[in-house]
Amino acid sequence: MDEVRRARAALTRLVEPGDSTGAALVEALGPVEALSVASGRLPIDPSIEARVGSLVLGSGATRWEGLAGALGRWKARVPDLAPHRDLETIARFGGRFIIPEDREWPDGFEDLGAQAPIGLWVRGEERLPSHTASAAIVGSRDATNYGLSVAGEMARGLVDRGVTVVSGGAYGIDAQAHRAALSSEGPTLPTIAVMAGGLDRYYPSGNEDLLRAVAHRGLLVSELPPGASPTKHRFLRRNRLIAALGGATVVVEAHWRSGARSTAHHAADLGRIVGAVPGSVYSGSSAGCHRLLMDGVAVCVTDVRDVYELLAPMGEGLESQREGHTAPHDGLAVEDLLLLDALPLKTGTTIDSLARVAGLSGAQVRAGLGRLQLLGLSQAVPGGWRRSDKRS
Repeated sequence: MDEVRRARAALTRLVEPGDSTGAALVEALGPVEALSVASGRLPIDPSIEARVGSLVLGSGATRWEGLAGALGRWKARVPDLAPHRDLETIARFGGRFIIPEDREWPDGFEDLGAQAPIGLWVRGEERLPSHTASAAIVGSRDATNYGLSVAGEMARGLVDRGVTVVSGGAYGIDAQAHRAALSSEGPTLPTIAVMAGGLDRYYPSGNEDLLRAVAHRGLLVSELPPGASPTKHRFLRRNRLIAALGGATVVVEAHWRSGARSTAHHAADLGRIVGAVPGSVYSGSSAGCHRLLMDGVAVCVTDVRDVYELLAPMGEGLESQREGHTAPHDGLAVEDLLLLDALPLKTGTTIDSLARVAGLSGAQVRAGLGRLQLLGLSQAVPGGWRRSDKRS
């Protein structure tokens, strides 16, 4: 097991996230032999070339560069391989390196198939929860006050209900989701931040205090080893991990083209539920959310109850019917509504007059008045009947 862990740790430094050839090589040979081939210590056998090529092309790729091409890309990184050092570094920061062979490996990564990470670097003492007990909240870095308010209420409400909040540690909506999750005293791991670089430093630096708090009470995770720098490609690739770690993904605010929309599409591809928060039609910050709703990728969510109901198993976790403004006439039959509308507010009127105004028979009026009286909606007064003081 130690040999397998060291091999996978080395491969995370050698192979970029989402490298289909690297993933196929590990699948075909196992991590130890795959590292020997990838680092050039083991010659390329034609049978290995055929097996890896078949896996790459079978995963949906239209063409393949061949193992020789991949080795050419990886060659410059081989001298930097030092898995012992990387494992010691993450341990020094109070973290660990988990692999698919571990029981702690996230169950949601199974849905990633060939796009699953080779291993996962983690900072924090808690264990990774099941994706069914987690929800991702993502959105714009330049969030509006509206977006920050909604994200905060949703994140805190989810943790209060025992759901872990997953996000990307960035400015804006991500940071607000983490911050609100940490403010809850809920019964579960509050939050997970998925990073696009090594966990030996906090990025972005402006969120250092927040990310320290996440590492202390929640978890920081990355598929990249200590010392790896965050790049645009790595930010885009890490979005699939955010989607896989959550049973549902909610986009609070997003521009027409944004990383948050990328996360939403990853989630949809994995068969996860996607929610989008509507905003003003005049706000560019909500254009991406409206696009997700328009394209049918997401369903509309407006508060934590909507999100929780989407995340819970069918028939479970449903909240009681929401209470809005109720009126005394709610639930009345059509005849009684007609009669209630015909009743005057101040002076009494006769049954014959009520029948004429309401378009009902005398018998219907008398029966209806009895029902309305029991409900406190009508009363007998000198001169006939009128509506009671309890009115809509």
